Amino acid sequence: MKKIVLSLCLILLGASMLSGCTKDEFLDQYNNIVQSAGSIALTGNSSLQGTKEKGIDDYTGSYTANYEDFSDTEYLFGGTSIKREAGKDLSIDCALEVTEGTAKVFWISGADEAVTLFETTGTYSDTITLPEGGNYIGIECENFTGNIELNIE
Repeated sequence: MKKIVLSLCLILLGASMLSGCTKDEFLDQYNNIVQSAGSIALTGNSSLQGTKEKGIDDYTGSYTANYEDFSDTEYLFGGTSIKREAGKDLSIDCALEVTEGTAKVFWISGADEAVTLFETTGTYSDTITLPEGGNYIGIECENFTGNIELNIE
């Protein structure tokens, strides 16, 4: 993956030198490439257990799902933006019902360990500030039966 991004950046650099792009234009193009590469890590809609509606970008939207004895991890929202146009703050609202097994709603940033945001039946609401780089919000399930409603703005 890193080789692909590096190759694309080198191609973009060469093209920008030939076309006379300014530094800001080059950085915007580079950010777009990095964002596109970051979208690849998200669980594809056809593989999701529920229904996802995309918001203004890959970091925002809503997700609802009913799980039946599900064991896997779904990466729902996020990306690898260097400079997110909508800012660094995300508002998270979640309702989780755990009937059996376990489910953890998490946030992972860069190479840091995943932070568990929520893992019990009930509701959760918070605002997080994203550092630059890769940031993903998802759900990790182990023999999970229950449901989730997740909204991120």
